[in-house]
Amino acid sequence: MAMTRASRTPDVTLSTEGLPGWLDPVVRAAKTVQPRQLSRFLPPEDGAGRQSAVLILFGEGERGPELLLMERASSLRSHAGQPSFPGGALDPQDGDPEGDGPLRAALREAEEETGLDPSGVQLFGVLPRLYIPVSGFVVTPVLAWWREPSPVGVVDPNETARVFTVPVADLTDPAHRATAVHPSGHSGPAFLVHSALVWGFTAGIIDRLLHYAGWERPWDRDREVPLDWRS
Repeated sequence: MAMTRASRTPDVTLSTEGLPGWLDPVVRAAKTVQPRQLSRFLPPEDGAGRQSAVLILFGEGERGPELLLMERASSLRSHAGQPSFPGGALDPQDGDPEGDGPLRAALREAEEETGLDPSGVQLFGVLPRLYIPVSGFVVTPVLAWWREPSPVGVVDPNETARVFTVPVADLTDPAHRATAVHPSGHSGPAFLVHSALVWGFTAGIIDRLLHYAGWERPWDRDREVPLDWRS
């Protein structure tokens, strides 16, 4: 990775104390949602797959609740040019994959990719582990509240093309929703925001979070867009 500032990474614990009230539905969803309610792709039973984590960071901007996203560099071998949550594979320094390793990895990767100051981030939940067959990653989604916002941006342009926040209001707006169609014929939920098409694993998680938090609004599921969509 481009940089490591482990000294800035605080002890990792999960806490819902002091969260804004609008996050209550997300907290409740995280406690009750089952793996197959999030995705049909679950970790292999034989334990195969590389352990990884992503940080699903909720903040509050001028237009209310928002999510932090980034767009991966077009030169990457995996998921090139694709909007995503900050995140990546666990390193030995992160600790036990069955313990707080995914929490540490999510914060560390977010710092390395976006310059986020992890000391201002409150982790409040973990979603069930999911699987990305194309890359072989077993992913732990870590939910967080941006308690003390810090400047973020591209740290290494070889890895990240841009870093941006998206208001939840834009993600729930039916005008920004569509079904993305892969050349293979596979289709899934997508979001057309900030001149980007958010699709794949990231869009699937956002779609399910909006649904189980009760924030989803009816949208046209017959509206299809190709993966090369641009506004």
